[in-house]
Amino acid sequence: MHDHKQDELSLQRQKKLATIRELGYECYPHKYEPTHTIPQILAEYSSRPAEELEEQRATVRVAGRVMTIRPHGKAGFAHVAGGGKRLQVYVRLDAVGERAFELYQLLDLGDVIGVEGYLFRTRTGELTIHASRLDFLAKSLLPLPEKWHGLADLEIRHRQRYLDLMVNDEARQVFERRSAVVRALRAFLDSEGYIEVETPMMQPIPGGALARPFITHHNALDLDLYLRVAPELYLKRLLVGGFDRVYEINRNFRNEGISTQHNPEFTMLEFYQCYADYLDLMDLTERLLRHVAQSVLGKLEFEFEGRALSFQQFRRMTMKEAIVEYWPAAATSRPRVEDFSDPRAVFRWVEAYNQAAQEPIALGADTPAGLALQELFETVAEDRLIQPTFVLDYPLEVSPLSKQKADDPNFVERFELYIGGMEVANAFSELNDPQEQRDRFNYQQMLREKGDLSAHAIDEDYIRALSYGMPPAGGEGVGVDRLTMLLTNSPSIRDVILFPLLRPEKTA
Repeated sequence: MHDHKQDELSLQRQKKLATIRELGYECYPHKYEPTHTIPQILAEYSSRPAEELEEQRATVRVAGRVMTIRPHGKAGFAHVAGGGKRLQVYVRLDAVGERAFELYQLLDLGDVIGVEGYLFRTRTGELTIHASRLDFLAKSLLPLPEKWHGLADLEIRHRQRYLDLMVNDEARQVFERRSAVVRALRAFLDSEGYIEVETPMMQPIPGGALARPFITHHNALDLDLYLRVAPELYLKRLLVGGFDRVYEINRNFRNEGISTQHNPEFTMLEFYQCYADYLDLMDLTERLLRHVAQSVLGKLEFEFEGRALSFQQFRRMTMKEAIVEYWPAAATSRPRVEDFSDPRAVFRWVEAYNQAAQEPIALGADTPAGLALQELFETVAEDRLIQPTFVLDYPLEVSPLSKQKADDPNFVERFELYIGGMEVANAFSELNDPQEQRDRFNYQQMLREKGDLSAHAIDEDYIRALSYGMPPAGGEGVGVDRLTMLLTNSPSIRDVILFPLLRPEKTA
């Protein structure tokens, strides 16, 4: 029924287009030269009273999409939209002439037109263009979503983002704000003496993160390549080459599940600073996020999913402390931090957790203790870390590129930053001992051979680069999409990616 009705409406619009052509209008002209955008007109003239406009009779020429039409006999009104704003147009037969008035009567919602005329205020005081000329610029052959229902269907909003942006002002604001977030990240790092670089997205060896890659093929070289899971190993090669502070904002690709926090391609900021460690980067991250919030929102407080969050204060706790603090009340026994000093003890606490849990943690037969600890942390604490919290000191087994802690070699100098129950950043003191790096890669290789598709491959050239001497450094990745979710109060990553990956459309 819906499609049949759509076809019928489309047919009517095709006929109107033919009539417009018969009137002598070009249906899809090559260009149009406005004097102003709609936001410029509103900014310049909104505050001017009717008398002043009457005296001035300022002539303007604007283009936009028709959003409302209200004909009244030999005159009528319309609203045109552009740049996220709307402006009223008044069209009178004796002011525009017969041909243009006939064009006005043939317009459909969604058509793109040019309007020339002078500005005045109607009796109700609305700033309006008194049209002297209309131009036709493009036809909307399909009907727009009905405005009063809005475009509420999330599936359609994500799949046909152009419609979402056309009829939902909030959607446009989200993406304008996203752009502001990226500008603010750049401005901060540039001011800190970082240089922006670009590194390969197609890599012969995927590296820099534990994630399953996408694979592609280069025909001329007959070479399998991987879409990058992270730019990390290339950025650290640049530290060897003498760039002491580098950053890259670009896409990573991970061949994994889709969720409200995961899209297979996503935007990361990664930055590296020589002569710094993970504690320096914590301080830097606090300043960075305060700068972004202040630039984008004008304040450090914001709401996310019904909770008030703030970048005034950042907590710091170790992974073990987080497990202890957020241990479920329903569990019979409760661990203390020192209960985890023997690495194998974690398995007993996973069991204790599972006895009280609706969804038990499932561990494989030969799961390393460090991985079990991370699983326990993610299950018990992750979604309860609402205010900004740095979680420090990760197990060695899940951190193949970080430096070990001097006082506890089972753990590394690493933190993840959690905000709103999501991981937003991940950083560490970078491992720069080539022999140690080879041992870590060999361990990952063993995991790969056991079937772990996200284990890290051995990258011989990276080890060679380290062998020339990489300065001590701290490195960090910040999820740009997740940061944007927080600063736009968007519950899903799909709300902040213009064209998220979706299942193919069902055909009728």
